[in-house]
Amino acid sequence: MSNILELENINYVYGVGTPFEKRAVDNVSVSIKKGEFVGIMGHTGSGKSTLVQMLNGLIKPTSGRVLFDGADIWENPKEIRKIRFKVGMVFQYPEYQLFEETVYKDIAFGAINMGKSSDELDRAVRKAAEFSGLKPELLTKSPFDLSGGEKRRAAIAGVIAMDPDVLVLDEPTAGLDPMGRDVLLSQIVQYHNKRKNTVLLVSHSMEDIARVADRIIVMNKSRLVMYDETKKIFSRGSELEKIGLRVPQITKIMLTLKERGYDISDGILTVDDALAEISSLLKKEGKIW
Repeated sequence: MSNILELENINYVYGVGTPFEKRAVDNVSVSIKKGEFVGIMGHTGSGKSTLVQMLNGLIKPTSGRVLFDGADIWENPKEIRKIRFKVGMVFQYPEYQLFEETVYKDIAFGAINMGKSSDELDRAVRKAAEFSGLKPELLTKSPFDLSGGEKRRAAIAGVIAMDPDVLVLDEPTAGLDPMGRDVLLSQIVQYHNKRKNTVLLVSHSMEDIARVADRIIVMNKSRLVMYDETKKIFSRGSELEKIGLRVPQITKIMLTLKERGYDISDGILTVDDALAEISSLLKKEGKIW
């Protein structure tokens, strides 16, 4: 599987040459393959949001290169707008960007700017709404009449309608109640499974990332400190906690059992996985049949 995004020694410094100079991203190199679902996590101020904004040219690295399909996205700065159609970005609280008269028009806005024909546009809008879990009858409503979760899904649908090769979501579940968060995450996973594109999810929630990501990037103090398969990352629970990241509660329980000498597999991420693991252990010890 080939790489769709590559970062080569990326640095980003705010306020260069001023007393407020701050290095937000420090010498990060990473490759992301086509079709992967990658989680990005780190405490506030770790550099993760700055990092993802460099992926589609919203901000330009102070030094280093961002490659999309093997080509430097800044090779021709006048063409950077085309990259933003290929690497779609959903910001934190995207519903604040809704502004059109109807949900349909809001979802269509980006696709119109791509120059889609009317038939292509209608298909793109309706497909994006379906992917995002929006009912067809909501398309004629004002976006301001929607619930919080529906607004979030409408904003995400606006990016999906552009059919990007890479979808970047920065804290998409922030501020939603548990049910709204679960619904939105499941829609994102379904979209990824059907579209087979690359998805990057920035989140503070270890549980959310544990549930959906194939691989995880961990940022700390502007640097990339881990990049590996999800189970392997969460098997390093003590290291994560040292940099201020809380592993999922069920993972922590299973790691504690392992530390106490029980034959537990690494990287248990869900209650179902833990139940299966404990059942297997009890069977080995002859305590259940």
